[in-house]
Amino acid sequence: MPDFDVDFCQYNRDRTIEYVKETYGADAVSQIATFGTLGAKAVVRDVARVLNVPFSKADRLAKLIPMQPGKNVTLDDAIKEVPEFREAIESDDEYKELMRVAKGLEGITRNLGMHAGGVLIAPGALTDFCPLYNSDGAPENTISQFDKKDVENVGLVKFDFLGLTTLSILAKCKEYIDKLYPEREFELERIPVTDEETYRCFQNANTAAVFQFESEGMRQLLRQARPDRLEDLVALNALYRPGPMDLIPSFIARKFGREKVEYLDERMAPVLSETYGIMVYQEQVMRVAQVVGGYSLGGADLLRRAMGKKNVEEMKRQRAVFVKGAGERGVKASVATEIFNLMEKFAGYGFNKSHAAAYSYVAYQTAYLKTHFTSCFMAANLCMVMDQGDKMKALLDDARANGIEILPPDINLSDWFFTAPDEKHIRFGLGGVKGLGRQQVEDMMATRIKDGPFTDLFDVTARVSGLNSRNLEGLIRVGAFDSLNPDRGFLFGNVSQAMTAGQAVAASEGQDSLFADDVQVKRIVNWVEAPSWSERRKLKEEKGALGFWLSGHPYELYQHEVAHYTSLALGQIQPSRDSVKLAGVVTNVRVVQGKRGRMGVVQLDDGTAVLEVVCFSEAWERLKNKFASDDVVCIEGRVRYDEFSKRMSVNVENAMSLDEFRSVAASCLRVDIDGLVKHDVRRIESILRGSERDTGVTVALDIRTKKASGRMYLPFTVGNVDELRMELRNSGEVTGTEIEY
Repeated sequence: MPDFDVDFCQYNRDRTIEYVKETYGADAVSQIATFGTLGAKAVVRDVARVLNVPFSKADRLAKLIPMQPGKNVTLDDAIKEVPEFREAIESDDEYKELMRVAKGLEGITRNLGMHAGGVLIAPGALTDFCPLYNSDGAPENTISQFDKKDVENVGLVKFDFLGLTTLSILAKCKEYIDKLYPEREFELERIPVTDEETYRCFQNANTAAVFQFESEGMRQLLRQARPDRLEDLVALNALYRPGPMDLIPSFIARKFGREKVEYLDERMAPVLSETYGIMVYQEQVMRVAQVVGGYSLGGADLLRRAMGKKNVEEMKRQRAVFVKGAGERGVKASVATEIFNLMEKFAGYGFNKSHAAAYSYVAYQTAYLKTHFTSCFMAANLCMVMDQGDKMKALLDDARANGIEILPPDINLSDWFFTAPDEKHIRFGLGGVKGLGRQQVEDMMATRIKDGPFTDLFDVTARVSGLNSRNLEGLIRVGAFDSLNPDRGFLFGNVSQAMTAGQAVAASEGQDSLFADDVQVKRIVNWVEAPSWSERRKLKEEKGALGFWLSGHPYELYQHEVAHYTSLALGQIQPSRDSVKLAGVVTNVRVVQGKRGRMGVVQLDDGTAVLEVVCFSEAWERLKNKFASDDVVCIEGRVRYDEFSKRMSVNVENAMSLDEFRSVAASCLRVDIDGLVKHDVRRIESILRGSERDTGVTVALDIRTKKASGRMYLPFTVGNVDELRMELRNSGEVTGTEIEY
């Protein structure tokens, strides 16, 4: 039996399942089981637990098993491919016993789960057709004990009720549009499909967050094909997949008149004209079979199936039927055979047009909204990825590139979701802050609506009962209190004091005074001194709480320094045979098992672009300690265009940490001292000596008075310069520091 795939807004998927149960009977409807198996990493950890191997020891072994996309790496694969894994087992008897047991269990069924979208509908009670399973007795958790293949094999119909995020985005975007423009009475179904600005969005490949057209490969295709009608989008959607992708150059050439469109029979023209004479869809194959070969609609569908399955005997029979039918309609046998061969070629990977058209129309809707209601559309997208830092960052960057300003999180203005206060701004949603629950945010929102905006950190602790210190620290780290007090370091250091005072007020509220009805509890917080945060610390804390930097980019703090190393931004690079010098902040490091050993794939970000650089085995062993997360690194290598990822990449030949670059290029670390003020010279020397290094930056003390000034070079060099400068500043003993080149 065929299955049915239907997409719904993800928030309404459960309503659909309930409707089906009400319509067909709860005893005839269930979701479908899935069976999880013990993979290599899981079996190592599970067996270790049973054998009482310490978790940390088992985890070390499991982490040595590589992850390879598209491949199930077994224990035997890991032993062959990873020397460290093999050596760890050979050198440890406990590991040897663990592996002996694990190999026997690898691959067996480990657990029962529920299929993400599969729903089974039977013609009667399900118990008459298949066994059922229920983990907790709740009726809604009843599932079949058959997986999706077994369900089909026994003749039952499987429905995939899929929650499509894009439909939820469209609904959320409409909600924001209605709030901003209530007078428009906007309806998504009424948007024109001939909007030139929307097609320019496709032609310029400005398709981040545009359904089905987001990938880099698809963007390159859009730049070449320059679609200007919905039919073009449908065709590109169908062509951009393995097999028909080979037809793309011809499709584009025919669209722009560089290649002649010819038809073997004039009756094929009305069928194939919208795709410039190329068979793209299964429906076109079926229609050609009808108009040229005389097939009925049902017969044409049988032909399509036979072609798709490449059944040799059936194809031989169908070829004779087609040639005969075409002959009866005046087509020569040689031409009919050529047409059949063409149909057979395309039917093997032809796409269903109805599916492509439906998805392409949704894609057009998303592009229309991005073009005409950018802030609403991008805010709606951000609402769907609040727990995915990488996707949030990509969407925020794209929103900025499209002229939208991102307003920071604010304790008095932010909601749980991202919002669009006007057509040029998006307000960051508190749901994007790690560790903060929706109920806690909604409690804050209800409190400020009822009793007015919050006035300071203490006011929040006194009026909102559900927040703990971790929640408050997260809000401070992302700058949600900046509008009340921009000194994040001070607030962070006073969370416990504010909570203690707030809890005291909350505990006393509602108690009657013994002396007077109008006496209120005195709100006192024992604030303590706390060091302010540097810009680097602010950005570090933002990334810890969000997964990315929000208020700035750490590379900006060092750009004037690395300009002495490179003048080329990552966004400006081009393939070159000559070595180039580049710099950026390390945002991700992956170790990959290659044919010639382990190599490092490092992601660099300088604010203009994110670039993957590759260190092959020899270079990786020599340079791997240079690539510390969130630090600036200077690299030298050759730029190449990676055909697989369709992006620029760099083969790294050499690398330096920022401190290493400073030790080579900087003339000195200047420390300014006011000679008119009495300073603790020994303390300054102690701080400097604490960062002393054999190879580092020379220190110059600049001492200034009203009458004279002088410079004194110290007889040693220092490292960890950023931490040293912060310590000197917080000591209060110096007036400033600067790295001179």
